[in-house]
Amino acid sequence: MHKALITSAVLALSAGAAMADGITHKIAIHVDDSDMRLMNMALNNANNARNYFQSIGDEVVLEIVAYGPGLQMFLKGQSPVADRIELMALEYQDVTFSACENTLRNMSKNQDRPLELLEEAQIVPSGVARLVELQEDGYSYIKP
Repeated sequence: MHKALITSAVLALSAGAAMADGITHKIAIHVDDSDMRLMNMALNNANNARNYFQSIGDEVVLEIVAYGPGLQMFLKGQSPVADRIELMALEYQDVTFSACENTLRNMSKNQDRPLELLEEAQIVPSGVARLVELQEDGYSYIKP
C-alpha cells in the first residue's frame, strides 16, 4: 500500500509538471486578399492567439503565409500593414512571414519591374504548397 501511494504521488507530480511546462501550438494563417481589413485581422488573430496561449503557459509558433493578391501584405512600399509586421517581428521571435515566390515572380512580370519584399518576409517557392506542408506538420490552419 505504501508503494502504491508513492507511485500515485509520483504520477500526480509528473502530470502537474507536464501541465506547468505547457504545450506548443503551431498555427498557420493564410492571407490571399489585398483588403487591408483582412490583413489587420490576420495580424490580430496572430496576436490574440499568441497572447492567449502564453497567458496559460503554452508556447506558440505562428506562420503567416501570403500569396495571390494577399502578397501585397509583404510588398515594400505597398503593404498597408508594414509597420505592424515590423513591430511583430521585433517583439516576437516565434512569428514567420512567408511570401509566395510564384506570386512575386508573376506580379513583378506583370508590373514589368522587380518587386521587393519587406525584410521581415521570407520567400517560399509556393504559398499553397507551404500551407500544405505546415498542415502536414501539425499546424492548425486559420483563414481570417
